Amino acid sequence: MRKSFLLVGTAALLIAGDTSLLRAQLDGSDRGIPPVDSTSNFEVTGIQVDVNGRNANDARQEGWKAAQRAGFKKLWARTTGRPESEAPNLSDAVLNQIVSAVIVEDEQIGERRYIARLGLLFDRARTGEMLGVSGIVRRSAPLLVIPVMRTGSTGYALEFRSPWQAAWAQFRTSQSVIDYIRPVGTGADPLLLNAAQAGRRSRGWWRAVLDQYSASDVLIAEMQLSRAWPGGPAIGRFTARYGPDAEIIGTFELRADSGDQIPQMMAEGVQRMDALYTQAFNAGLLRPNPTLVTPRQFLPTPPPPPPEVTPVDVGPAEEDGVEVPARGLPSEPQLPPPTPTPRPAPNNDAPPGFGPRALR
Repeated sequence: MRKSFLLVGTAALLIAGDTSLLRAQLDGSDRGIPPVDSTSNFEVTGIQVDVNGRNANDARQEGWKAAQRAGFKKLWARTTGRPESEAPNLSDAVLNQIVSAVIVEDEQIGERRYIARLGLLFDRARTGEMLGVSGIVRRSAPLLVIPVMRTGSTGYALEFRSPWQAAWAQFRTSQSVIDYIRPVGTGADPLLLNAAQAGRRSRGWWRAVLDQYSASDVLIAEMQLSRAWPGGPAIGRFTARYGPDAEIIGTFELRADSGDQIPQMMAEGVQRMDALYTQAFNAGLLRPNPTLVTPRQFLPTPPPPPPEVTPVDVGPAEEDGVEVPARGLPSEPQLPPPTPTPRPAPNNDAPPGFGPRALR
């Protein structure tokens, strides 16, 4: 009894230790990047400004005004497909009403000079009337995106925070036709969505994972980062993959002159990768895989059942004075009755002792 009690107690301690270890692995403080609020705002990034002013504050205000004017022309040209020179010139008062936020990507503030790279968020309700758009009507099915980053021989997705995951978390998906599902990276995400999961081919496992996130298929956004030296130039090789078989949609390369420009390179990589997925969706390539999930709205319409043909006996009829037999199914041919075989007559001339009764 004492030995069994000790064994049970040891097993309980081991289970408790494994549970605490698993909880520590799941609840790490270096995991999880919540995605930004994907509202219905228009976003314009990468606006370069270089202005002078009476002082540092005045130069900054003039830089933001110049960014608003350039940002609206860039948004108008992108929406209408026409050159920026044909965009209307709005006053600063009107621009202040339609611009909801200014995003500072990089800035250098001098005594009378302001050099920065800015981004703008335009309110869709107010700007949409000027652009002639109301919103995106056609969107894809919900697609789970897994950002996989590889540095050297190591690949990881949501095991811990990475600049590639941060770039996807900061991307505003409201302007894209792709309905992205971006996991945060907390809870069970590091166990379910890791670099090894991106290489699986099991349909049963993928069905269970996609059901957890209410997605119909998966997008694997892969990025290979190669550094010349720590803090020096870096080259990013981006590969857009789709589906459980990791089919390649497109590839491209970007370069960062220094380590400080890597986040900007990754942000541009997300936008170009979204453009690749958008082109694939418009071409009809991003269709829900029937081996993963078959929602009713994506299933083809079943053909109608064939009509049942029942024979109808219309009886005899006359065609041109000739009696025609009744139409219907042909009856089985009737065989004549079997003819009985005659028995031979008894031979009365046989000698005594021979005959049917003698053979006993």
